[in-house]
This record gives sequence, structure tokens and C-alpha cells, in this order.
Amino acid sequence: MNARNDLLLDKLELRAPLPSDGHQLNQLVAASPPLDTNSVYCNLLQCLHFADTSVAAVLDGRLVGFISAYCPPNEPETLFVWQVVVAEPMRGSGLAKRMLHWLIQQPGTEQALGLATTITPNNRASWALFESFAQDCDALPVKSVLFQRDRHFAGQHDDEYLLRIAPLPNRPDKSMATHLDDLRSSLRTPGSRRWLD
Repeated sequence: MNARNDLLLDKLELRAPLPSDGHQLNQLVAASPPLDTNSVYCNLLQCLHFADTSVAAVLDGRLVGFISAYCPPNEPETLFVWQVVVAEPMRGSGLAKRMLHWLIQQPGTEQALGLATTITPNNRASWALFESFAQDCDALPVKSVLFQRDRHFAGQHDDEYLLRIAPLPNRPDKSMATHLDDLRSSLRTPGSRRWLD
């Protein structure tokens, strides 16, 4: 990281999203291909309904990074990261990983023992981000195919791999036992394997 990025990160504010961030989030995602865009209304709801499990990065009053995440109703001990976006001038600064670490330390995510996300096979930046995050957490990442190009996307979108990282740091002792149970279960599922192979 260069000195300019160090100075920028010193001025950066990480906080829970506000509904007023929704439009800026929509514009940030639209300017960050190949991320899937959503409607402004969807982004407003993300900033409102998932504020406790998401993070906004603001620099000089502008949104420069965002992680939208939530705990699925059927997996309340998992933090599912829906999307990570960083503005082009901030890429390579470590902002995405900084947002992930900030997020897992917030009260709204303290029940999450593990983290999950989906990544397309060729998204090298995301694989590198989550590999580095897993190493920081001294956690075991496991991947499996979740959505298939032809079966789920009618050939219009790449496969999406489900990546699970657990245990998260500073969680109760039961987190490792829970994670090992999840790992055993996922390894019995066809197509699951240790990441990275």
C-alpha cells in the first residue's frame, strides 16, 4: 500500500449503513462491473433492513466501499456476505478486508460463528480476499457448488461456489464443534471440497 492510500484510510469512516446510502450504493455497484446490479429500491432495503449486518465505508462524505450481508433465517449463526464493492480509486488498499474484519466485530454479527459467501470461478479478487480473510481468522475454508450456470441461470451467469469460513475469531468455544459438524456434513455432499485445491 502506498502513502496516499495510508492517508486515505486514516480519514475513512466505517459505519452501519443508512437508508440515505442506498442511491450511492446503487451507483457504486453500477460503476463496478462485473458486479450484479440491483434496483435502487433493493439497495435502499439493504441499507435499512440489513444495517446491523452490513458496513458502509465513507470518505469525505462519499460512499467508497460497502459490504451487504445478513444472517439467513434458517442459519442464524452464519453471516452471509451478499456483495462486496470498493470504489476504483480505493482498490488495492485493503479496504475490503478491513470492512470484513470491522463487520464481524459488530454487535449485530456477534451470533455468527461462521461466514459464507458465493463467488464465481474466475473472480480472482474475491477468492484472494476471502482466502486472506480466512488466513487472518486461522479458519478452514470449504467450497461447494451452490448455483450452476445451466441448471439455475439458464446459461446466463457463471456458476456460483458457496464458500464457508469458520470459526470466526472471538466466538464461543462451541464454534469449532459447530464448524466441524458443518464441515463433516458438507464433505458428504457431492461436489464439496477443501478450498483451495
